[in-house]
Amino acid sequence: MKKVVTFGEIMLRLATPDNLRFAQSNSLTATYGGGEANVAVSLANYGVETEFVTRLPENDIAAACVSELRKWGVGTSKIVYGGERLGIYFLETGAIARPSKVVYDRAHSSISTIEVGMIDWESVFEGADWFHFTGITPAISASAAEVCLEACKVANRMGITVSCDINYRKNLWKYGKTAAEVMPALVECCDVVLGNEEDAEKVFGIKPEGFDAAKTAGEVEQGAFESVCRQIMARFPRAKKVIITLRGSINANHNTWGGVLFNGEKLYSSPRYDLTHIVDRVGGGDSFMGGLIYGLREYKDDERALHFAVAASALKHTIYGDFNLVSVAEVENLMKGDGSGRVAR
Repeated sequence: MKKVVTFGEIMLRLATPDNLRFAQSNSLTATYGGGEANVAVSLANYGVETEFVTRLPENDIAAACVSELRKWGVGTSKIVYGGERLGIYFLETGAIARPSKVVYDRAHSSISTIEVGMIDWESVFEGADWFHFTGITPAISASAAEVCLEACKVANRMGITVSCDINYRKNLWKYGKTAAEVMPALVECCDVVLGNEEDAEKVFGIKPEGFDAAKTAGEVEQGAFESVCRQIMARFPRAKKVIITLRGSINANHNTWGGVLFNGEKLYSSPRYDLTHIVDRVGGGDSFMGGLIYGLREYKDDERALHFAVAASALKHTIYGDFNLVSVAEVENLMKGDGSGRVAR
């Protein structure tokens, strides 16, 4: 099977331990993470050949980051080098009624000053059949958005499937253009579009009737989102599949998790997982996307692919860090109903 290429920023993640607040903690746990890198790690763990493309500075921290990606089997040969620094994000993990907090320190990161022409996309896509990016990458800077569009157009020309996780982050869009201005041209290039109800509303003004995520805890009516999927497909005719992730937030430690997939003809709904003790929800959407890409390529069955994606992401909520370090067998066991958590001997 051909390889999957992802493009975006990877950052140094510095997290407070043991649910401590920033003001309490005298130490921070260092790992790495970023939307597209997280997807690549998921796929590599499923045995898929991957290539993660980014721009990094030439220093020891970046070298350590590349070593971490290689450790999990992610291809790094197409990374380009230059610029000032690796971006950082600080994480304070919440508990019960206190939400988690993220503080970004990514201004002037190497990828923010990337320019069109720095990456030979035809060479990158040689031997690939899938390209993935998120809405975080074009939010970083105008030039990052231009390079993302450059990649999408080359992928379209080469007949490569393009997927996007809309992944709206309002605090990142600071360079003078909004997501509503930038994202449509990118999503026009996409065959598979992933988002949640807030992404669709805040970026495209598309929302389901009679639903407000801010006022909803626990159960979410999955069928209500068929209208969102249809509206996205109507606006972006290239899209063949639209997927909405559905998170019911009871508190910081207890969520429900599921999703729907619409292929233009039929809406598929996933099982609903009750995540009663969340270890780390960062990267949950990326683990869903990694599972979805694997499922769509491996099973050729939209419903099974959706179920694989949701199960994979449910497992991610039990794993510390951005990366979803699970195998295909573990995901498929959960899909079969083995969620007991008993010791495997």
